[in-house]
Amino acid sequence: MNAKLFGAAVFALATLLFNPGWAQEAPEVDRTSTGGAQTLEDIMARQEQLKVDESFRSENLGDPASAAPIDEPLGTLGGRSQPDIWRGVRYNEIDTSTQVRGPAVDVLIQDGGMPWYELRRGPVITYGGGAILGFLLLLVVFYFVRGRIRIDGGPSGTKIERFKAIERFGHWLLAGSFIALALTGLLTLMGRSFLIPVIGQEAFSPLAIGSKWLHNNIAWAFMLGLVMTFVMWVAHNIPNKLDWHWLKAGGGIFTKSHPSAKKFNAGQKIIFWTVMILGFSVSLSGLSLLFPFEMPMFASTFEVMNSVLGTDFPTALAPHEEMQLSNIWHSIVAFLMMLAIIAHIYIGTVGMEGAYDAMGDGQVDLAWARQHHDLWVEERQAKQGRGESP
Repeated sequence: MNAKLFGAAVFALATLLFNPGWAQEAPEVDRTSTGGAQTLEDIMARQEQLKVDESFRSENLGDPASAAPIDEPLGTLGGRSQPDIWRGVRYNEIDTSTQVRGPAVDVLIQDGGMPWYELRRGPVITYGGGAILGFLLLLVVFYFVRGRIRIDGGPSGTKIERFKAIERFGHWLLAGSFIALALTGLLTLMGRSFLIPVIGQEAFSPLAIGSKWLHNNIAWAFMLGLVMTFVMWVAHNIPNKLDWHWLKAGGGIFTKSHPSAKKFNAGQKIIFWTVMILGFSVSLSGLSLLFPFEMPMFASTFEVMNSVLGTDFPTALAPHEEMQLSNIWHSIVAFLMMLAIIAHIYIGTVGMEGAYDAMGDGQVDLAWARQHHDLWVEERQAKQGRGESP
């Protein structure tokens, strides 16, 4: 629940940042000329996502005491006009019944679709896509300025086992599934805007359908990989005082120094916990999207936030609203994970000589290991000297 609480708080903050209009109140409107009915200013304020006091409508639901006799015209409405009835439906002030059975079939009006759509196709795509492109450009500049981190004195030619087969399997299951999810997710999120103008609607349709199917099913492999890597490596990623010294030295990324580290240095620990926390959060929102009627995520989260922080988030959410919130949160967290993984891929491939071997065949050069994980090498060699399994 703490992770959900943190996620919802960040989501609320991001929402306000992406669309400041949601935090503004509309100016008071003079409705005397309309007899108390809504005006064009009311309509425009709602379209701009301003906070409108709609008590003039939400409380105008008709009066049973003013009902006409049953044998007179409109008497059967019981003191309510058709607009009164539909206002009651809109503001959930009327009891509805239906013969149709299923989740949310009694939700007749849910007007959060357009704000969700505008936020999704606007700020989410703009800021998310811009962050990825900007970060890639930054890494290119950094590469040409810093260059590749080389092994001092060159490779020794002696190998040492860095990761066992099961560790590499868990890593590649997590990494491979995430890359597939990122590509299919970006296609689903941005394809309508960027691909339809290029390949047309007929070609895009099967591509989008296939991407959605792959995304939904590959998600299970991602969650399995997340659990595997957490169980295998959490003990090695507990922060300690060595991490502070590593961070102060910049990890040898910006300088030629090589701070001491055990199996995982501070930079790798940051990536680990970023992937674990964001991966858990994106999995929760993904499950909520897959099973919207069985696993609502935000109503209970908002309830906890309201009790702890004194906020006033809605706690009675329709499945449609749950899905809209989960979709936006899912996208935001996914973009943050993409940035972290891009940085990880850079260091593990072109950014550092010899780093890829650790997850390639599991064997790394001894000189590389001593340069970047000297304390881990000492521990390994000490265990081997005592005849223990490394």
